[in-house]
Amino acid sequence: MKLGVMQPYFLPYIGYWQLMNAVDKYVIFDDGNYIKSGWINRNRILMSGTAFMINLRIKDVSQNKFINQLNLVEENDFKNKMLTTIVHAYRKAPNFNEVYPLFEEVINYNENNLADYLTNSIKKISEYLDMTTEFFMSSEIDKNNSLKCQDKVIDICKVMDANEYYNAIGGIELYSKEEFLKNGITLKFVQTQKVEYTQFKNNFEPNLSIIDVMMFNTKDEVKELLQAYTLV
Repeated sequence: MKLGVMQPYFLPYIGYWQLMNAVDKYVIFDDGNYIKSGWINRNRILMSGTAFMINLRIKDVSQNKFINQLNLVEENDFKNKMLTTIVHAYRKAPNFNEVYPLFEEVINYNENNLADYLTNSIKKISEYLDMTTEFFMSSEIDKNNSLKCQDKVIDICKVMDANEYYNAIGGIELYSKEEFLKNGITLKFVQTQKVEYTQFKNNFEPNLSIIDVMMFNTKDEVKELLQAYTLV
């Protein structure tokens, strides 16, 4: 069984979805520490030909709290402004009418807990893309919470009965294939191939939110992009 583990990100780029699609089961690491200036509560879309940041507003933000201990601000003005920005950016995109209602539903989801809010968006978009991956919350797994980093991941693999662990390529310096093998687990890294598509008449801006990918690609084309990776 192939397993992936990662923090929940806000409408992440195609590589994140490739990782989730490549595994049988995926653990959403909701009881990991929040990281400021990361991708947990923000991402980039295409605005007038350049990358533009959109953000979820979080109350009492702190890197000393777990992701599932944080909440969105209770006022929904930022959601309305975000949706207005997305409409302005993509209303002329070829698949706007097809996918905007999905993103509207995801962004307007009535849940303040950050982890639950992000998990809903991951599941909704995965369902739309016909992904068969099973999702689990890290906080609900009976694991050894005293372990850190690689040891914690290996422990999760054992609890989930995984014999293969897939990680994003960015973690290649953090994990040891030899150490995983000692525990009966094969470690592989998902490396995204060059992904490029037409964004209006602009020069291609890479690694934007899945919003951008789905606005400019049909569902079948996005599903093909989910396979555009190599295992290292």
